[in-house]
Amino acid sequence: MPPLTNPAGPTTAPGATPGALPTADHAAAHTLLNCLLREVSGPEHQTAVDRGHLLLRLPRRGVLLRVALRRTSLLGAHRFTGPVTAQDGDGWREIGPRRLAEYVHTELALRTGVHNDEFLDQFASGHRALAAALTTRPLPHPPVPAGAPEWTDAYLASEQALLFGHRFHPTPKARTGDPAAWRMYAPETGGRFGLLHLAVREELIAQETAADGAAAPLDALATDVPDGYRLLPAHPWQYALLRDHPVLRAAVDRGDLRVLGTGPTPFTATASVRTLHAPDTFLKFSLNVRITNCLRKNSAYELSGAIALTRLLAPALDDLAARFPGSAVLREPAYRSVALPGPDGTRDTALFEGFGVIVREGLSRRLLPGTTPLLAGAVADEYPTSPAHISQLPAGRGPEEALAWWGAYLDLLIPPVLAAYFDHGLVLEPHLQNVLICVDGDGMPAQVVFRDLEGTKLVPEHHTATLAALPPDVAGPMTYDAQRGWDRVVYCLLVNHVAELLAALADLHPGTEAALWARVRATLASHAERHGCPPRLAALLAGVPLPAKANLLTRWERKADRDAGYVRLPSPLAESVLTGAGTTPRSTA
Repeated sequence: MPPLTNPAGPTTAPGATPGALPTADHAAAHTLLNCLLREVSGPEHQTAVDRGHLLLRLPRRGVLLRVALRRTSLLGAHRFTGPVTAQDGDGWREIGPRRLAEYVHTELALRTGVHNDEFLDQFASGHRALAAALTTRPLPHPPVPAGAPEWTDAYLASEQALLFGHRFHPTPKARTGDPAAWRMYAPETGGRFGLLHLAVREELIAQETAADGAAAPLDALATDVPDGYRLLPAHPWQYALLRDHPVLRAAVDRGDLRVLGTGPTPFTATASVRTLHAPDTFLKFSLNVRITNCLRKNSAYELSGAIALTRLLAPALDDLAARFPGSAVLREPAYRSVALPGPDGTRDTALFEGFGVIVREGLSRRLLPGTTPLLAGAVADEYPTSPAHISQLPAGRGPEEALAWWGAYLDLLIPPVLAAYFDHGLVLEPHLQNVLICVDGDGMPAQVVFRDLEGTKLVPEHHTATLAALPPDVAGPMTYDAQRGWDRVVYCLLVNHVAELLAALADLHPGTEAALWARVRATLASHAERHGCPPRLAALLAGVPLPAKANLLTRWERKADRDAGYVRLPSPLAESVLTGAGTTPRSTA
């Protein structure tokens, strides 16, 4: 089979703009095909576009797959529609997502020599979760808490809109845990609930802060804490998962820890599930639940690392905010947990990490007046699952408006990320779930807000003294070498974020994809002209392949996210590519 080629540039099929949401079967199958195309069949030249369909071969399994194309993409991130079929003699027969997953399971086992006995169950778990989420839509809108900013409803709706998850992850909605608990606490089902308040003897509280008063949002949650105790809020699901731990039970029996009941302040589940929002604060809890790849708990080094980064990066973040006033980073200035002694007298790690909660700044601390924050992932969704979707903003009105909106957004997003890396040795992780697009009253981009210091890393040669002053178990996970850091920046910024939001715009305005990529190139070139053009940025502008995280192979080989490999995608940024594809937007009429 010839490699995927499209000499005439991207093509668009009738009905390219998404309408109704896909079925759970189709969405799960399309996501798995995205991964195969990017990581396996594409690099092995086992794909082709033929008469409005993508053909994709699994050579070791001996299967040829086919799916209808809604739109092709310069980056190879095509849009699919309808069922997946497999060649059967001279015809094609429809296969469901489970059969497709079985084909992938066999192909990867033969390709890698690695066997993964949990892959099919994880795929099935994600499929069930997606089907359940689709049956609950549309969500009711609970009343916004009294005193909350007027943008709160729109913002929370965007946080809870990600029905389908990551388009290039084989099991984006896979999860462990009780389905009833998921329905109560998941963002997709509108989770909003009170926290469980625990009172812990003061001498058994573990806490670090980056500044005086940084833990005040925790103490402000309750006024009924007994003397000699401090409040430790707990995610009610996490407490249910840990309640039978013998050290915890013994602490309750001794009175070292008291369960005070459910607090009155409602918290709302955001897209990450375990990070909860209440007016003017975020709390990031541990959850002993596996979501996609990872058990979602705050490890000891992550608790200390968040505080260390908040303290140590203050000068760099202040510099970026001054130079790029349309950007901001939410700091994480405190954590609190419990330090209960285990049988050997040392701190019980499972409970320390399991009840560790990180305080993240509330949006009002960094948000520009008159703006409404929207989760970038909801704006960029392939399907319009919330009022935050790009189709509901000015960019949805026509090609000219789309390019104006796009240019304004790129000017806010790209420069601070590049300056963080090149000027400060700081690896931000601006993927779609870590960025808020803040729009003004006309729906135009006015600010970007970056969040989640867990993915933020330091390039060691920029921070030698800083890292040397930290404990090795904290400093080590806080770093990427320069090349790995650059791969992470380019992947999160351009492949995960920019390319996906661009794809949503191209869906709305067929024929504009090359013009949208040309604007990305212009923004990169403008930054290079103003702030210097180091070799890595020059290579990017020259069209070197773009790194894309290999989520399917990482999941298959059961690697930690930090150890994920990358595949290289043909870049749409080279001037020759954009010139050949054409850069003039045309009307959809």
